[in-house]
Amino acid sequence: MAAKTDWNPVLHEELAKPYWADLQQFVRAERERHTVYPPDEDVFAALHLTPVAEVKVLIVGQDPYHGAGQAHGLCFSVRHGVAIPPSLRNIFIELRDDMGIEPPGHGSLDTWARNGVLLLNTSLTVRAGQAASHQGKGWETFTDEVIRVVNAKEELVVFILWGAHARKKKAIIDEHRHVVIESAHPSPLSARNGFFGSRPFSRTNSALAAAGRTPVDWRLPA
Repeated sequence: MAAKTDWNPVLHEELAKPYWADLQQFVRAERERHTVYPPDEDVFAALHLTPVAEVKVLIVGQDPYHGAGQAHGLCFSVRHGVAIPPSLRNIFIELRDDMGIEPPGHGSLDTWARNGVLLLNTSLTVRAGQAASHQGKGWETFTDEVIRVVNAKEELVVFILWGAHARKKKAIIDEHRHVVIESAHPSPLSARNGFFGSRPFSRTNSALAAAGRTPVDWRLPA
């Protein structure tokens, strides 16, 4: 992690473990031979935009998008000007139905990240056009530690787990201290099987308010 954030001290021991050096060597070799997303400077964008001290919600994604220009280090998010992917389109449909917030006309979730929503993929890089190509190389060990760091926070945090992959992370979350909201994945393949109607945004804000924490402003500026 190049930029200094308040994540550095709490992840310092993790970055000194042998697997981390192997993982970074793997990613460097991949970038030499293939196109890898997101760009190197965006790999840790989620941690740079959402300091650990400010995390009140954690949304777990899986792989970065593997299409050109899509991934920029925040799960489900794409930059302004990039076509909105189907899963994110469904997230915006649920946001409208749940909170009455109209889609912003772009797919950038930067505003959420700056408002205490950690948008964490479990694998932080991917080879272009090849989903899951960097899974099982060490990223999951690192991102599980990120989840554990958030779980260790004294204040209540809401963990939003969409789909079977994300729901496995319940095993490292203390549900006595935090709130877990889970449902089907927003992918077109599963959104109608339990994602639509799950009301994750209002439920998150109700849980935060009940714990005396400021709810999330889910609006995204146009």
